[in-house]
Amino acid sequence: MTQHEIKQLLEEKYLEYCTPDFIELDPISIPHLFEDRRDIEISGLIAATIAWGQRPTILKNAKSAIDRIGNEPYRFVMNHTENDLKSLDGFVHRTFNSEDFKHFVRSLKNIYSEHGSLENVFLEGIGKDDLNMMNSIAHFKQVFFNIPHEKRTHKHVSDPLKGSASKRINMYLRWMVRSNDREVDFGLWNRISTSILSCPLDVHSGRNARQLSLLNRTQN
Repeated sequence: MTQHEIKQLLEEKYLEYCTPDFIELDPISIPHLFEDRRDIEISGLIAATIAWGQRPTILKNAKSAIDRIGNEPYRFVMNHTENDLKSLDGFVHRTFNSEDFKHFVRSLKNIYSEHGSLENVFLEGIGKDDLNMMNSIAHFKQVFFNIPHEKRTHKHVSDPLKGSASKRINMYLRWMVRSNDREVDFGLWNRISTSILSCPLDVHSGRNARQLSLLNRTQN
């Protein structure tokens, strides 16, 4: 296939799959439950963080997580007491448990209080010559764990500078940054360029890229 043919094929697949019909069975359906920007950001981060495993289980547990914070993510984050965090007891999705969830709530409160928004934290980490979000994600992780926390929770926020593909946080960034002209992504963070977003390779995207001769190496 020529480059023009590959581009045309990828554009066709984008139009085929990037539609509102796709939302219902995907983790992005969780932030789509909300209209307030901050509710979308927080619920999206929670959903993206636990987006591994079987999709029906991801959706069930993500909805349970949102239920436990009263279906008002920003209000809960900013106004919670330690007693309120008892509502998170018993939550578990694979290796993500209630203690991890509690740190997420505490850290998000710190971020909104000290930095104004999640977008601001990612922006702070972008260098003027950066061609991707690697430094930005690493900076976000540093800020995210800038308050007392359990060491075990570190594994739920990846660091691309330490070799991680950071698939879930990159997915979350695509949700927040890419235009909502197809009514799938949100386009909330317009100060971050889509040109530096990444789509890390997995088994499926790697195989397809090789079939299209977009990738030569054997490793993903």
